[in-house]
Amino acid sequence: MNNQQERLRIAEWIVGFTDGEGCFSISMFRNSTTKFGWQVFPEFVITQGEKSLPALKLFKKSFGCGNVFVNKRYDNHHEHLYRYCVRSLVDLHSIVIPFFQKHPLRTAKQKDFLLFAEIVVMLLAKQHLTESGLKKIALKIERMNRKKPSQFLKSSETKRRAPTTLKA
Repeated sequence: MNNQQERLRIAEWIVGFTDGEGCFSISMFRNSTTKFGWQVFPEFVITQGEKSLPALKLFKKSFGCGNVFVNKRYDNHHEHLYRYCVRSLVDLHSIVIPFFQKHPLRTAKQKDFLLFAEIVVMLLAKQHLTESGLKKIALKIERMNRKKPSQFLKSSETKRRAPTTLKA
């Protein structure tokens, strides 16, 4: 019983920490080695200063996947930044997404998570390997986080080949 209560307590802590400090992001950037010249890059990230590195290590231990990276700072800041990142599609789909489906976020970040989960499923289904799939993914990305317009949808080569309308 104690072990189950401890797991639930840690799960609730992870949800709260992620609500405050986490990010589910999907980036699309140019990559000339891909068929359509664009790569889709999903990641779950928590960023903290060096003093909070134990929290990031707890994420890694709890999920059993991902890595912690250092972003060394040499400006006027007093500590380096660390990022816990999960980028593997398999780990995102089989570990991170099921965790947050079982333990939903409590802020507006839940909406971003749901779109993130949809896109990960689309990536696993290889929809990003078609132009229409890339467009659907880009439209979903535009609805996430800061709702930044997609560079993919604005690119000249995409506009030349675009059908008149496309819905997400």
